[in-house]
Amino acid sequence: MYLRLLRHNRDFRLLYAGTLISLGGDWFLTVALLDLVLQLTGSATLASLMLLCQSLPIFIFTPIAGHAVDRLDRRKLMIVVDVMRAGACLLPLLTRSPAFLPLAYLGVIFIAIGSAYFEPAAQAALPNLVSEEELGPANVLMGSTWGTMLAVGAALGGAVTTRFGRDVSFVVDAASFLVSAILLWLMRSPFAEKREEHEQPPLLESIRETLRYARANPRVLALLTSKGGYGMGAGVIAMLSVFGKEVFRAGAFGIGLLFAARGLGALLGPFVIRAVAPRDETQYRLITVSVLLFGAGYIALGLSHSLAVGATAIFFAHLGGGAQWLTSTYGLQREVPDWIRGRVFAADWGFVTLTMSISSMATGVLSDRFGPTAATVGTASVCVAWALFWGAWTWRLWR
Repeated sequence: MYLRLLRHNRDFRLLYAGTLISLGGDWFLTVALLDLVLQLTGSATLASLMLLCQSLPIFIFTPIAGHAVDRLDRRKLMIVVDVMRAGACLLPLLTRSPAFLPLAYLGVIFIAIGSAYFEPAAQAALPNLVSEEELGPANVLMGSTWGTMLAVGAALGGAVTTRFGRDVSFVVDAASFLVSAILLWLMRSPFAEKREEHEQPPLLESIRETLRYARANPRVLALLTSKGGYGMGAGVIAMLSVFGKEVFRAGAFGIGLLFAARGLGALLGPFVIRAVAPRDETQYRLITVSVLLFGAGYIALGLSHSLAVGATAIFFAHLGGGAQWLTSTYGLQREVPDWIRGRVFAADWGFVTLTMSISSMATGVLSDRFGPTAATVGTASVCVAWALFWGAWTWRLWR
C-alpha cells in the first residue's frame, strides 16, 4: 500500500522526498546548536531557550499564517518560506563566542517563523494531493518522515558535528531547504480547492470564524487540543541534550544517539497505531494510551543511569508520541473541510508550540535549580495527568 502510493502518485512522492531532505537538515542543525550553546555557556536554561526560540515564534505568527495559508497559493508560499529559511540557517556561522550567541538565536527564530507558515500549508494541502483512500497511508508516511530523519539526521548530525565541526551542519541544513523548494516547484497538483475571493474574510474575522467553527464541532475541538495538552509536558524533550552531554557524559555523540532513539520511536509509532487500530474512532481513543506511554518513557529516562537504558526509554516514549501526533493530524484532515483547514492546522500548530515553549523553559529552569532527574520526572508526569484528563473528556465522542 505504502510503496504503491509512492510509486504511482508523483506529486506526493516529491513532497515526501522534499520533507525527508528538509527534516534531515533540521536535525543536523538542532544537534549542532545544542552542542554550541552547552559548550559556550554550560547552561541547561540557555539550551532550553534555544528550543523555546524554535517554537514560541510559531505560536505568535500562526494567526497570520493560517489566514495566509487559506488565502494564498499554498505551493508558492511554501517555496518562498523554504528559500527564506535557507538564508536563516547561515546566521549561526557567525557565532564564535558567547557575545555573538544572539545571532544563532535570531537564525532559529527566522526558521521558526517560516515553520509557522510551512507546516499548516503542508498539512492542509495533503488531502488535495491524494485520494480519500490514500489519506491514511499518506499520513503514516508523512508522519514517519519526521521520525526517519530525526533518527538518521540526529545520529549523523552528532557524528558530523564531532568529526567536521558545527559549521558543516549549518550549511547542510541551508542546502536541504533549497532542495525542498526545488521539489515543490516541480509539483503540479493543486494544493487547495478553488475558492471565490469573497469567501476569504479579513484577518480578524478569519480568526473569529475559526474559533466559532471549533466550538461548534466537538470532535474537531478535541483533536485540536490533543497536541496542545500533550505539549504541556513535552518540554521534557529539552532534557535530551542535558542527559546526553552532561548526565551520561557522551558529548555530541550522546545527544545525537538520544535524538536518534527519539526519531526511531517517532518513525514506528504511526505504523504501529495504524496496524493496531485501522478504524478512525479506535485510533482517536488510543491517543490517551499514546500520551501515557510518552510520559512513562520520560519518567524512565529521568531514573536512568546509562546511555543505553536512557535511549531505550526514549524510543518507547516517542513510539507513543509519534502515534498521537499522527492520529490527531489525520483526524483533523478527515474532519475539517478545505476552506478552513489551513487556519485550523495553524491553530493546532500554534497551540502545541506555545505549550511546548512554556514547558521547555520551565524544565530547563527546574533542571538548573533541582537537577535533571527531578525536572525530567516532574515534567513527564504532566503528560500522564493530561492523558488521563483528555481520555475521560473525549471518550464518548468517538462513536
